[in-house]
Amino acid sequence: MTTVEGHADGRGLRLAIVVSRYNDFVTDRLLAGALEALSSAGVLSDDVTVVKVPGSFEIPMAARRAAETARFDAVVCLGCLIRGETAHFEYICSAASHGLMVASAETGVPMTFGILTTESAEQALARAGSGTTNKGWEAASAAVEMAALYRRLDAAPLEPHP
Repeated sequence: MTTVEGHADGRGLRLAIVVSRYNDFVTDRLLAGALEALSSAGVLSDDVTVVKVPGSFEIPMAARRAAETARFDAVVCLGCLIRGETAHFEYICSAASHGLMVASAETGVPMTFGILTTESAEQALARAGSGTTNKGWEAASAAVEMAALYRRLDAAPLEPHP
């Protein structure tokens, strides 16, 4: 049996972070967490491009365009959707999650889902605190691991260990 995994070493990786400006009282904190995680993983700040978009609905389009440039090993996607009184929340949540899955599958570039979908601003802020429990941190860490995994899968034929 052969097992292939990514790792947390981000040295040499180039990443895009697509972040929504909507609910920036939360998304600014998610972005700070993601940048901290990438720095901790050894990703150089010159190898990170932050792309700001109006809202979470626009994240998949910008993430796809970033991936299509072939300049990035992975794309971290950050946003914040807070349930309101209408069905709008469900439509945007569905469009964003489906859009990212399709964009990632069609471009072959890993895209991580750091879009909060919460019932309240308090819940969102609780997920955007400092440290490793910040969902921006988690999304960035997953992007590093997936980019490393893709590199390993692309590098050489996989042979089982004797």
